[in-house]
Amino acid sequence: MDDELIVKHISKKKDIGLQLLIEHYAGLITAIVRKQLGNVNMYEEECINDVLLAIWNNIGSFDKKKNSFKNWVAAISKYKAIDYKRRYMKNQQNMSLTEVEHQLATPSSLQQEIQEAVEELLHHLNEKDRELFKQYYLEDIQLETIADSNQTTIKNLYNRLSRGRKKIKKAVQQ
Repeated sequence: MDDELIVKHISKKKDIGLQLLIEHYAGLITAIVRKQLGNVNMYEEECINDVLLAIWNNIGSFDKKKNSFKNWVAAISKYKAIDYKRRYMKNQQNMSLTEVEHQLATPSSLQQEIQEAVEELLHHLNEKDRELFKQYYLEDIQLETIADSNQTTIKNLYNRLSRGRKKIKKAVQQ
């Protein structure tokens, strides 16, 4: 009954329909938008407003024979959030090099979490092996260069990397 009332009022463009929609479906809309946007939560409020506007403007396309109103609202919420995420990704691709460098220079919480996770994994190794792992895997320095600077052989470095990976794997599995 509530859904029919909401549809009826929104179809007639009465504000009470929007108020009822928000009362009944704000939680559902917010949850779907949050899930779809993930870490792009800066667009959440704007996306929710667009969902409400899309429902308001497209209520004529709702067909209760095809779907329930709740599922129709959920579908609009999902696809609006996906559109927002796509738009965000497109904006990220169009950023200038200086903007990207600035973002990389400013550690985000995600970058900080990744750094902490790497440090936690590497703490199982001795200092020399930790430095080797950082140079080879994180800084992408060639083994030849590392071997020259440490006055050792590439074969020795491969062995140390292999033993280090086994140590880390063993520690993680415990």
